[in-house]
Amino acid sequence: MATDSSRGGAQFGPKLNVSAWVPPTILLFALLAVWAGLSGLGVLDSFFFPSPQKVAGTLLQMSTSGELATALTATLGRVFLGFALGASVGVVAGLLMGESAFLRTLFDPWVSALYPLPKIALFPVLVLFLGVGEQSKVVIIALAVLFLTLINTMSGVQGISPLYFDVARNCGAGRWQVFRRVILPGSLPSIFAGLRLALGMALLMAVAVELVTARQGLGALLWVSWETMRTDKLYATLLVVSVVGWSLNAGLARLEVWAIPWREHR
Repeated sequence: MATDSSRGGAQFGPKLNVSAWVPPTILLFALLAVWAGLSGLGVLDSFFFPSPQKVAGTLLQMSTSGELATALTATLGRVFLGFALGASVGVVAGLLMGESAFLRTLFDPWVSALYPLPKIALFPVLVLFLGVGEQSKVVIIALAVLFLTLINTMSGVQGISPLYFDVARNCGAGRWQVFRRVILPGSLPSIFAGLRLALGMALLMAVAVELVTARQGLGALLWVSWETMRTDKLYATLLVVSVVGWSLNAGLARLEVWAIPWREHR
């Protein structure tokens, strides 16, 4: 009897669809060709728009010298630490507030008041209390992550149909079983939506604070490139930030597919 091998076990992420990469790849090479052509003809000022060949050469030099690895390690360390701290608190708080009307009444006004505040504006306050070291940088990243994960998680819990709760209680499920069988799986799509937004925000916030105070990191590298008028290094660093952001989002998307196998992913 023939069996469907695709149902034999869970796979970490969807199958790679090579054809989906063809259009963006063609567009990328077309843009690079236009950029290189305009640079070669002198239409673009080489100071403000260095050629793709020069940017690639600078990126290779930064990689071989270890400068890029040092900056990337510093930035990713802050991103992962701040993200882990803020996301863990945000998801737990969101689950509790989504399930408890009392907690929503108590804390929702505070969330509504603090969420719109630009988190980078709170950085000087954190520096006063924590200094200019790693603690203030990690905490500001965690704060930016916390609100995104909290709001999305709480929304996910509140979006679960009451019918599921009624069925679970009619079947004799206790409070913990309702949480494990209904609340947590029902809110996972919203949790991951919040996590993906928060991870991008963590990278954005890390680069922002590094522009201001850090001596190491991608943000610090951007600032030094601007100060020394190394536009080729500036473009190369921006390219690295973009690739890092894409890679983090893609990795979390694959984790989402693995964690929510019952959901239809497109």
